[in-house]
Parts: sequence; C-alpha cells; structure tokens
Amino acid sequence: MSNKFNAKKIIIDGIKFDSKKEALYYMQLKAQKKAANLNDRVLEIELQPRFDYKIEYSANGRTFSKKGFYKADFKVVYHNRIEIIDVKGFKTATYKRKKKIIEALYLIKIIEV
Repeated sequence: MSNKFNAKKIIIDGIKFDSKKEALYYMQLKAQKKAANLNDRVLEIELQPRFDYKIEYSANGRTFSKKGFYKADFKVVYHNRIEIIDVKGFKTATYKRKKKIIEALYLIKIIEV
C-alpha cells in the first residue's frame, strides 16, 4: 500500500509506518537505546506526538481564530535533551505552515531528516 507521495507503508514491531524511510529511522532510534554513551542513548521514543494549537489574528478590523494540530513522526527523549523529529521526503505548503506555528508556539525546533 502506498500514499499520495508513492511512499510504501511498512510494518515493524507491529507498528505501521508511512514510509520505509520513517521505519528505518525508527530502527536507528531503537539501536540508539542500546548506546553506551549516556548523552547519545535514547531513553524514550514516542510515536506520532500531537501538538495542538489555536491562533488568533486580526485583519480588516475583524478578529479571527484558527485551531489545528500537527503530528510529528517522533518525540525522542535523551539524557540531556528532547528532539521532535519529522522524517520528510516532500515538504508540503501545509507542513511548512504548521511547522512554523508549532515551533513558535511551543518554542521548539522540529528536526527534519
């Protein structure tokens, strides 16, 4: 089965990934859980973390409100940091817009691999 970008879904550990690239990244994270170096060792892997948002803005004397959400591919907890990861093959305009909103509202940096 493939999606609109011709990425083939793949199942690993009973988890369905949207692409082979995303599944391979998951396998790399699992390997990092066994790392000897504490700073590089993955402590926790969260799949599809959801970030909700609500923004309000004014235009032409009117106030507008927009709600939405963004789902990253992974939230990775290390000993000394947390990373939000999105495995990308193609960056849509919607993705770019939501990425900017989430980075600004949550004061985070989304890492694209």
